[in-house]
Amino acid sequence: MATVYLGLGANLGDRRANLDAALAALRAHPRIRVLAVSSFIDTAPAGGPPGQPAYLNGAACIETDLEPQTLLEECKRIERALGRTGGGPRWGPRPADLDILLYDQRIVDEPDLVIPHLGLRERRFVLVPLAQIAPDARDPVTGLSIRELAAGVEESG
Repeated sequence: MATVYLGLGANLGDRRANLDAALAALRAHPRIRVLAVSSFIDTAPAGGPPGQPAYLNGAACIETDLEPQTLLEECKRIERALGRTGGGPRWGPRPADLDILLYDQRIVDEPDLVIPHLGLRERRFVLVPLAQIAPDARDPVTGLSIRELAAGVEESG
C-alpha cells in the first residue's frame, strides 16, 4: 500500500460541501483508505481569470494500492461527479479539485501527471494544510520536509 497526499480545493458552489463530498467519495472507494484530513483554509486564487471566488483548500492523506495513473483517473472521476467540466480556462474556477501531491517517494513525470505536484514547493495553500497532517513527509526531489518547505513559503510571504 502506498501513502499518498492529496491537495483538495474548491471555489464554486458550497465549497465545504463539495470537499466533504469528495472525501466521502474517496472513503467509499474499496481501494482507498482516508487516514487524515487537514483543516480547510480560505485562499485567494493563484492565477487563472480575474474575479474568481476565493478557494477553500485542504489536504488529505490516503493509503491505496492504486497506481498513480489509476488514482489520477479516480480523482478526475470524483471531480466530474461534483460538477467539474473540462475545457475551462487554466486555473479557472471549479467546484472540486483533487491533486496528487506526493505518492510515497515516487517521482512521476508523464504528460498528464507530475509527482511531486508542480506547485508543491511554492504554494502556501498547499503546504500549510499538508504540514498539518504530514510535517515530516519529504519531497523526493529536494529531500526537504513539508515542515521545512512550509516554513520557507511562510517566510517569503
